[in-house]
Amino acid sequence: MAKGKRVPERRPLSIMEAHLVAAVGEFAGTFLFLYFSYAGNLMAASLAPTAAPGGGKSSETVIFISLTYSLSLLVTVWAFYRISGGIFNPAITLGLCISGRLPWTRGGLFFVAQMLASLCAGGLVSAMFPVDIAKANSVLGGGASVSQGLFMEMFFTALLVFVVLMLAVEKSKDTFLAPIGIGLALFVAMIAGTAYTGGSLNPARSLGCAVAARSFPGYHWIYWVGPLLGSLLAAGFYLLVKYIHYEEANPGQDAADPIETV
Repeated sequence: MAKGKRVPERRPLSIMEAHLVAAVGEFAGTFLFLYFSYAGNLMAASLAPTAAPGGGKSSETVIFISLTYSLSLLVTVWAFYRISGGIFNPAITLGLCISGRLPWTRGGLFFVAQMLASLCAGGLVSAMFPVDIAKANSVLGGGASVSQGLFMEMFFTALLVFVVLMLAVEKSKDTFLAPIGIGLALFVAMIAGTAYTGGSLNPARSLGCAVAARSFPGYHWIYWVGPLLGSLLAAGFYLLVKYIHYEEANPGQDAADPIETV
């Protein structure tokens, strides 16, 4: 470089350009999250020990599947947090938009990116792994009814969305550890729900493998309505505690020297 030659300053991204960059990151992160989740799910299902009584999943299979999705989410959220926020879930996207923490324009782009990524992940796993991807489908089990499955998915998703809002959106000295809390929230919910609903908590997770397997149960809609209701529940409670200034009820939690409370 010639001496004294100035390097032109890079033009900052426009608002729409920033939305598009974030959407590209969201596509890549959702794809990686679901690709490795589906693959691990298929491995657990194909190598599972004798099924539990009644044709359900064994406890070992439930634990392994839960670990597969939760660890995949933890790793990919941590990697993509600085690009897109690491959402990877239309229900969480809705919760962030309702709570005013994500612009609706970016939320719409994220929804498209998440749906496309889920289809790509499902298609590639189906093509690359010698196991029927229908084994990763979100289906009811253990005698759960459609209405039970709907409300289980609602409460499971409410936990996940609220954890995202309180650990990642609400900034504190431990926000950098938010991916661990988010992964653990998914793990806890899936331990409770995998045997009964498949533990989806995510319309994109349920869509990708269902399309790839060309297998949609008649109650597939609960994996959309349940998580979206859970998102509304979590976002509503988050807005409530923000409105009543929750931080004043238990002050000093992020201080070096905690404040004594009465």
